[in-house]
Amino acid sequence: MTEKSALSFWQIWNMCFGFLGLQFGLALQNANVSRIFQTLGADVNDIPALWIAAPLTGLIVQPIVGHYSDRTWNRLGRRRPYFLAGAVFASLALLWMPNTPALWMAAGLLWILDASINVSMEPFRALVGDQLPARQGPAGFAMQSFFIGAGAVVASILPWVLAHFGVANVAPDGGIPDTVKYAFYVGGAVLFGSVLWTMSTTREYSPAQLRAFTDNVPEAPSVDVSQAGRHGFLLLLAGAAVLFAITHFVLEKEVYLLAGGLIVFGLLLTWLSRTRSRGMLREVMGDVYGMPMSMRRLAGVQLFSWFALFAMWIYTTAGVTQTIYATADTGSSAYNEGANWVGVLFAAYNGFGALAAVVIPLMVRRWGLRISHVINLCLGGAGLLSFLYIRDPRWLLASMVGVGFAWASILSLPYALLSDNLPTAKMGVYMGIFNFFIVIPQVLAASVLGLLLRLCFHNQPIWALGLGGGSLLIAGLCTLHVPEPESQAEIPKLA
Repeated sequence: MTEKSALSFWQIWNMCFGFLGLQFGLALQNANVSRIFQTLGADVNDIPALWIAAPLTGLIVQPIVGHYSDRTWNRLGRRRPYFLAGAVFASLALLWMPNTPALWMAAGLLWILDASINVSMEPFRALVGDQLPARQGPAGFAMQSFFIGAGAVVASILPWVLAHFGVANVAPDGGIPDTVKYAFYVGGAVLFGSVLWTMSTTREYSPAQLRAFTDNVPEAPSVDVSQAGRHGFLLLLAGAAVLFAITHFVLEKEVYLLAGGLIVFGLLLTWLSRTRSRGMLREVMGDVYGMPMSMRRLAGVQLFSWFALFAMWIYTTAGVTQTIYATADTGSSAYNEGANWVGVLFAAYNGFGALAAVVIPLMVRRWGLRISHVINLCLGGAGLLSFLYIRDPRWLLASMVGVGFAWASILSLPYALLSDNLPTAKMGVYMGIFNFFIVIPQVLAASVLGLLLRLCFHNQPIWALGLGGGSLLIAGLCTLHVPEPESQAEIPKLA
């Protein structure tokens, strides 16, 4: 048995550099897609439904990519073929999206963009577990958080910067402004180039080498799935109850997504308890049902954390422009000024997140992984709740400090709590399954946020950010039930 070689700072840097481009693309998506949808004629109440393809795609794509990347080995490696395929299609989607003439085409391109980024991103997470010894794992995830913050800063602020250099910020025909178009063109180049850099500078261990390492976590015994049908039946009942509520109370059509998700997952669990299949679907569902206890306990933390983030991504543009800039007219200069300022705010939280990636290892040394995550989630909750009270857009930059710390923590500490307990041979599929708890809350947010705003908050989108703040505080409480690892991993500084 041998040990994985400890990597140098620059080797970890090169391994994680591709995240710079992936987050560049995601940040352009998060800061500008709602703006594109509204410009192409979408009503603010329809925006969550238009976004839903993205998280649904991740729910399907990530475990499948994880399953197959665990079993891939060719001249490109184990994870790198998926980096390359995802980068090609994501770059093409970024180049095309700001030129689309129709709302339905923009929604379709969002689906392609998010699916492609998911194809690349899940293997990037698994690569850290593959390549780094256990004591350096948190350093790898923290480095990814640093690049996520750095890439998103530039991407989010780019339309605002271009406008200050004289690029047109309002299209004369009511189309997509040149500031957004040029930002997406730059994003396509950065995404593809950064992923190529990681591919060309990072080697991968072969499956045989991974099995021989002393930190190899063996696969758990087969899980008894005979009781899965009982859980499936309960989910089917819940789905039927939601369908009844939709028809009886005439709820928003987006709630059908929630009902459909409950029914589909209930059917899959029922099938799991009875099938004799040994195919990919049976294996993935068996891994879902028998996921490690550490993953189960982190599920609630992730659910409430990502519900908050998705609420912020969907509704910040509408909330800030309507509440602070007092307009919903997408052709007005005030709206586009406010939308650009949202890009600045998104750049700010990602910039603070990049700084937080340097500070968080110091927090972990002092308080441990769990308490550090609680503190950061509470800072983020306070930041989002402050949107309800601030009316000077410049002061919202202060709100982004807390959001940035929460963002950096969400992208690193749960993975640090999890990765050392996953079977080495299934690192990819379990990282994909763990991302269910990123995708499911996004589907939930897209399903119910519009309903909650209508029933409780007079369709004022700023209150979605308040709900997000409360959700982060609940995530902090859930973190208190996650046990601290017995041995603290080494988390070196990133600079």
